Amino acid sequence: MRIMNLVTLALIILGGLNWLAMGVTGYDVIGTALGGATLARLAYTVIGLAAIWQLMPGFQSFTVGEVDAERHIHHHP
Repeated sequence: MRIMNLVTLALIILGGLNWLAMGVTGYDVIGTALGGATLARLAYTVIGLAAIWQLMPGFQSFTVGEVDAERHIHHHP
């Protein structure tokens, strides 16, 4: 799961930097790089799913502990 965490974190950072570029300059780097609206929407969907993946440990840390939650380890009674 470590690789998945690193990949999703990288996607979230990429998305955040794109939002920074859009906020400061109005330029959509991802949309421009991917050319078409369909590909850009797909990229934004993948980045959004990565954000959901990264949110899960935050919610799980209330029940399983922070370290296990970050590793996406589920404890079953």
